[in-house]
Amino acid sequence: MPLKADLDAIDWKILRELQKDGRITNVELSSRVGISAPPCLRRVRKLEESGVIKGYRALLNSPALGFDVVAFCLVGLQHQSEAELRTFAERARNWPIVRRAWMVSGDSDFMLHCVATDLGTFQTFVIEELTSAPNVDTVRTALTIRQVKDEGLVAIG
Repeated sequence: MPLKADLDAIDWKILRELQKDGRITNVELSSRVGISAPPCLRRVRKLEESGVIKGYRALLNSPALGFDVVAFCLVGLQHQSEAELRTFAERARNWPIVRRAWMVSGDSDFMLHCVATDLGTFQTFVIEELTSAPNVDTVRTALTIRQVKDEGLVAIG
């Protein structure tokens, strides 16, 4: 499968290092990828401008902040017209408890990654907001027990 972005070996090294540590200094990054700092910075800016690097954010420790429940919800809609799918996607974007959401294929139409302070808050969301939302037919939930892997979103060799 061809790559959508025109990247060389140095670009891949930059992406690997930034995915590991988004706060790395340009000087340290250039040292790790084997080029001097000015061209490294130019490459990073090019990767940002092209959209290969979408942005940067802090990864927060949810339990340390009192968010102890992580769950996934598989949602099936009664009708899957483009308008209905867009409407549900917009609704999902507006629910603060939903941190990530995907439209999926198969038995469900959406998969929602939810983070809540406690089980009661999550249950209230599922009962009062999610299952009662217009056009929602089925909701299957899966509470997580323990995270066993936490890597960057793209596997870079």
